[in-house]
Amino acid sequence: MLLENKNAIIFGAGGAIGSAVARAFAREGASVFLAGRTLPKLNAVANEISAAGAVVEAAQVNALDEEAVEIYLDSVIERVGAIDILFNSIGMEDIQGMLLVDMRLEDFMHPIITAARTQFLTARAVGRRMIQKGSGVILTITAGPPEAIAHIGGFGPACGAIEGLWRGFAAELGPRGVRVICLRSAGSPDTPDVQQTFRVHAKVMGVPFEDFLAEVGSGALLKRLPMSAEVANVAAMMASNRASAMTGTFVSVTCGSRFD
Repeated sequence: MLLENKNAIIFGAGGAIGSAVARAFAREGASVFLAGRTLPKLNAVANEISAAGAVVEAAQVNALDEEAVEIYLDSVIERVGAIDILFNSIGMEDIQGMLLVDMRLEDFMHPIITAARTQFLTARAVGRRMIQKGSGVILTITAGPPEAIAHIGGFGPACGAIEGLWRGFAAELGPRGVRVICLRSAGSPDTPDVQQTFRVHAKVMGVPFEDFLAEVGSGALLKRLPMSAEVANVAAMMASNRASAMTGTFVSVTCGSRFD
C-alpha cells in the first residue's frame, strides 16, 4: 500500500473531491482525519471508510478560523504523534454565470479571500508542524490557470492566488524536507458541484445541459473529463514516496484538456 502508516488530514473532506481523496488515502493504508464545516457529511464519509476497515476520524473544523485550525491540529498530533499528509479541498463559495462588469465587488472578492485565507491558515499550520520532523507532503487542488473563459467571476483569480501561495510554500518548505504539490483538474462531471456549475454555464449559453456536458470534454485529448476517483488516485500517488522527487510542481489531471 502506498500510504501505509501515514497520517493524513483532509480539509473539505465532506465534499465530492475531498471524500474521494479520503477514500483513496484510506485504501492505500493511511489513517485519515476528515475536517470540514458540515459534520453530517463528514460522518457519512467516515462511516463508509470505517466499514471498509480503515482508521478514520471526523471533526467539525472551520478552515477560516485560525484558532480552530491550530487547536484541531494539536489534538490530532497529541493522539497520533505526527501529520504526514495534508490535502486541501476547501470550497471557495464562488459565484459564476455572471459577467465581471455586472458583478458586485463583494461577490468577486469573496472566493479570492476565502481561498487565500483557508489555504494559508491550513498549510501554514501543518507546515510548521511538518518541518519539526523534517518531512511531509502538502497538497491542494485548483482548476489551474484558466483560459479566457467568460462568466467565471472570481474563481479564476482565486485559483491563481492558491497556486501563487503554493509556489511560496514549496520554495520555503522544500529545504526543510516538506514536499508541496498542487493538482490541476478540469472538473469532475460526476460531482454535484461541477454539475451545478456546468448547469449555470449551459443556461448562460442557452444550450441544454446534456449538450453542454457532452461538449465540455470534447476538446480534451482523451475526449472526456477526469472522474473524481481518478483525481483521488493521483493525489494518493503524489502523497506517497513514489513521488519523493516531486515538489514545487503542478500535476495536471485534466484528461489532456490542458496541454503542458
